[in-house]
Amino acid sequence: MNAIIAFFTAVPWWMLLFIFFAKLLEVSISTVRVILVQRGFKILGAILSFFEVLIWVFVAANVIDDVSTFPLKGITYALGFASGVVLGSTIEKKLAFGKVLLQVIAIPEKATEIVHLVHERKIGVTSIKGKGFNTERTILMIFVERRHAPELISNIKEIDNQAMVGVSDINNVYGGFLPRRYSLLRK
Repeated sequence: MNAIIAFFTAVPWWMLLFIFFAKLLEVSISTVRVILVQRGFKILGAILSFFEVLIWVFVAANVIDDVSTFPLKGITYALGFASGVVLGSTIEKKLAFGKVLLQVIAIPEKATEIVHLVHERKIGVTSIKGKGFNTERTILMIFVERRHAPELISNIKEIDNQAMVGVSDINNVYGGFLPRRYSLLRK
């Protein structure tokens, strides 16, 4: 019993909290950085990597220095890492960087209404005639900012709740009709 109490009290609670939250912050930054770089935001990714490694150096040094004596530090470090992945993904989803391609398959009459909706928002759409299992279909391709996709999908479903909507991440788009977004951090 004394060994268990010693295991959990050998490291001050404030040190464990520091390790946990510092690792949580570091991995959250790392997760967001990786996603941003994949989406073309290299400069912002480089800035975030500086802070990520700065935190990592000090936290890892603190844990590795005496992890064999205080294994609870290692466990806390691992918990911070796992929590950071979840938090980083959540943050990135809320920030919604980049563009997506919505591929909408609808019956022609409803597709016409959807095209009008998209054009009202000053977004380009490409319409292609297609054939489904046993009916005519229209395939719409719409490039949109990721943060606007959920609302647009909801509006599409209001027009045609039977429409099939696929969403694909897009790294780069060249040409076409897209609202231009300026950023000094995307290079």
